[in-house]
Amino acid sequence: MVNFFRGTATAMITPFTDTGVNYDALERMIEFQIENGTDALLILGTTGEPATMTEAEKEEVMRFSVQKIAGRAKVIFGSGSNSTAHAVEASIKAEALGADGLLAVTPYYNKCTQNGLVEYYRAIAGAVRIPVICYNVPARTGVNILPATMERIAEIPNIAGIKEACGNMEQICETARRIRGKCDLYSGDDNLNLPILAIGGAGLISVSSNILPKETKQMYLLVEAGRLREANELQDAMLPVIDQLFTEVNPIPAKAAANMLGLDAGLPRGPLTELEPAHKESLRAALRTFGLDV
Repeated sequence: MVNFFRGTATAMITPFTDTGVNYDALERMIEFQIENGTDALLILGTTGEPATMTEAEKEEVMRFSVQKIAGRAKVIFGSGSNSTAHAVEASIKAEALGADGLLAVTPYYNKCTQNGLVEYYRAIAGAVRIPVICYNVPARTGVNILPATMERIAEIPNIAGIKEACGNMEQICETARRIRGKCDLYSGDDNLNLPILAIGGAGLISVSSNILPKETKQMYLLVEAGRLREANELQDAMLPVIDQLFTEVNPIPAKAAANMLGLDAGLPRGPLTELEPAHKESLRAALRTFGLDV
């Protein structure tokens, strides 16, 4: 299926206190995104740290997010797992809690075959009625959805697209060619947002838009309008900030940046740690150079 959403999605931070989720901060983050034109919010993706949250916390965050977003943007819940049964269970729960769509990362650590990937996504998509976006991020998972495999997955009803973060533009171009007209391509790599949009990507699912939602949406709209030179100039201006958001593993720098902006993200949960002081200073400098008051 195509056109589940077009535009910009933010892979949302989950703000924490010492005792749990900071729901006041989460509501402010949701409003910050919607006020700046973000089209979809990804809740409990990698940036949201679901691996270190209890099942009760995840369910409450999903309920709260659906209530606060209130139809003003698409709601996408992360539901992937390295167990097909667990991924199916999480997907069914997410649909019941009001998700508009799902993002399902490939199985990680136990490293299935390409045929295993097809059957994994077939099981998830067959268990729900809402759109499912595949997530390819082999640097984290150890598994790479190859273009020929994604072409097979795209034939499955309610597979809506792939969030592509393999980092290989040659592979991404081949995937785009094979799935065109069957499902959509989304950028999952902020450094490659512009080239992926330029080859026909339907949108992007971004970490940096936690910090720069307005500019990220503006860049997307410039591409849609065919104003590629202006889009490239804006992307070039954003790149120093994007680079600083990945000096350490995501979401460590993104949370630090959000705290600098007064969004009260708190600290990451262990085993992730607070951003190193030197990286914190270079991040602050990049944000100030971009024109942000931090």
